Amino acid sequence: MSQVRYFTDEDVYGVLAPQLRGAGFDAVSTPEAGRRGCDDPDQLLWAFQEGRVLVTFNVSDFARLHHELMAQGGHHAGLVVSQQRPIGDVLRRLVHLGQQVSAEDMRDRLEYLSNW
Repeated sequence: MSQVRYFTDEDVYGVLAPQLRGAGFDAVSTPEAGRRGCDDPDQLLWAFQEGRVLVTFNVSDFARLHHELMAQGGHHAGLVVSQQRPIGDVLRRLVHLGQQVSAEDMRDRLEYLSNW
């Protein structure tokens, strides 16, 4: 089983991806990937194509997108949504999630960061 790879969208702290890398995870931010300004469905598709779990503070839009995609028989590499939280808390929870769940287990899964 492979380790979760993260993609942080532009609503999330810019320093989160480097901190996740420092914790041993493959992580890239929206600016690092050159994806600023892309719409939500396009971001989710790109993350899927790259095998990356998308992390966002845009809970309502991405939760809706997840449910629409699943109803249409689509797929994604995983979604982690959260209300905005202190960066240390976000990092700790994402590390914990990444240590407990494989990339394969995250496929088509919507996770609320507050559960971790």
